[in-house]
Amino acid sequence: MKVVLSTLNAKYIHSSLALYSLAKAGEKESRKLAVREYSINNSLLEILSDLFGEQPAVLGLACYIWNIEMILPLTAMIKKVLPDTVIVLGGPEVSADPAAALQRQPGVDCVVLGEGEDIWRNLLDVLEAGADIAAVKGLAVRRGQEILITGEPGRIQRLDSLEFPYSDEVMSALKDKIIYYESSRGCPFSCRYCLSGAAGTVRCRSLEPVCREMQFFIRHQVKQVKFVDRTFNAVKSHYFPLMRFLAKQDCDTNFHFEMAADLLDDEVVEFLAAAPAGRFQFEIGIQSTALDTLQAIQRHNHWERIVRNVDKIRAYDTIHLHLDLIVGLPRETWADFERSFNDVYWLRPHMLQIGFLKLLKGSGIRQDAPEYQYAFMSEAPYEVLASDAMTYGEIRRLKQLEEVFNQVYNSGHLTQTLRYLVSLWGNNPFRLFLDLTEYWERQRLFLAAHNAKKICRHLLDYIAASRPEAVALLQELMKFDALLDPRGGGRLEFLPWNERFGGNEREEGLKNGIQDPWLEEKNLFWRNPDIVKKYIPDFVFSSWRDLRKKYHIEVFPWNIPQWAKSSSAAPEEKATAALFEQSAGTVRVHLLATADFAPGKKEQL
Repeated sequence: MKVVLSTLNAKYIHSSLALYSLAKAGEKESRKLAVREYSINNSLLEILSDLFGEQPAVLGLACYIWNIEMILPLTAMIKKVLPDTVIVLGGPEVSADPAAALQRQPGVDCVVLGEGEDIWRNLLDVLEAGADIAAVKGLAVRRGQEILITGEPGRIQRLDSLEFPYSDEVMSALKDKIIYYESSRGCPFSCRYCLSGAAGTVRCRSLEPVCREMQFFIRHQVKQVKFVDRTFNAVKSHYFPLMRFLAKQDCDTNFHFEMAADLLDDEVVEFLAAAPAGRFQFEIGIQSTALDTLQAIQRHNHWERIVRNVDKIRAYDTIHLHLDLIVGLPRETWADFERSFNDVYWLRPHMLQIGFLKLLKGSGIRQDAPEYQYAFMSEAPYEVLASDAMTYGEIRRLKQLEEVFNQVYNSGHLTQTLRYLVSLWGNNPFRLFLDLTEYWERQRLFLAAHNAKKICRHLLDYIAASRPEAVALLQELMKFDALLDPRGGGRLEFLPWNERFGGNEREEGLKNGIQDPWLEEKNLFWRNPDIVKKYIPDFVFSSWRDLRKKYHIEVFPWNIPQWAKSSSAAPEEKATAALFEQSAGTVRVHLLATADFAPGKKEQL
């Protein structure tokens, strides 16, 4: 019997843990089982053609809010060209309301309810035996005009009973994709907007197999393992030994966890100080800091503990911090969201995600919709449009603000530039980004594609029009941020660089009308290895070309490098020479003493 498991991922780089888990659960010598992953960017005809080529007797499709509106039409198409194929749906989007899926698409034969590994295995056995699928517990099955529910949703009590879903062959197929992994199920919380709390108490996989499986990923040089545990740090006896194990590994693999920052105790936070840089990545859901809102969604944030722990972890600067907010939660007005945004912004996350409430099927918030006068999308992803606390016009504006914020802040290109700009807006970052959003709309920039250079150009144009006195310093801050970016991407040619040509290419510079006033000092510095080694002990000159790839000297009219390490409002207006050294994906900044760089220009430096 040929069995195919498939889904449409949100992005090509994603993979589906569910498919590989079900594939492992359904393995049997008498079956040919294949996994076929697509993305929502593939056309339905492309997917149909590929699945037709498989000629499956049974087709299982994993359904989520991002793909259900493509999967249901796909099932109808499949039934037309493969009428004998048994089509099985599973996943949270159909499990919460299986009758709706069966009623919308007559081609769907059944829906798996809840956690599906055991149900899927039993279903395949029954189909292979030619028996009635209604004998399988945990399904929704069509019987004439009625929908028959055959038993309670599936729930795996012992996660150790599940086999590891990945193999060498699977890893080869998933090369360069994000690998998802699950070490626990369930959540200790019962947030009204979420389905995870409905899964009951947290169940954990034993540490021995988890550690062994992590070594498998490390051996395969996986770039990132993304744990899908809903609250990874819910059980300290489970997560802390695992993190200590991972911290000891000699690898470049990054491990991503969804964490509750207020559950971290002092022992764990102190341990994180010594964790290898880049080993861990934390996604922390704050969602809101408005007390009325937190009460309405049954969420308990211990804000002082969150601030203390996030501040410490951020100061280590070795763990990528991704913090989340949700627009449209109950009772959160525009003013409340502004406060929530500013509260979380000042935690200085590497990424601040502004999400929008989804009224998921089966969630408490969907039941509460009449109370809060929610207007939301009738079809997936059921995103909020308005409520009694926030109008559609306000939510629309925040949607636009999200786009600008992602381009300007979450890109990570403009750390010091934004620090200065926020100070110009009275230390109210929300107001800064709101003003930028209004500028984006006036200039119709939402309709255009943008890269890092264009974003900087737009930002500079806006400041030139609204705060012209800040332009000169802003240009220097943009230069500093550009030089600090290990991703490179080239200089912003519209900024006032000392030079456009490095090394000793003075004649080339003069020929093009570009003269670096510090060219002689830079050449003399590089020609004196004793001085250079004060800053770069292992420096060995090979060629001017190689030197320009790894190093850059820029003289700033302000002491920006020193200010970047301080908490002062603005940098001192004092010319400062800085050497930028790029190595192993990082950039180090060295302040050059006047005696080493330009002893003849003491009056200028």
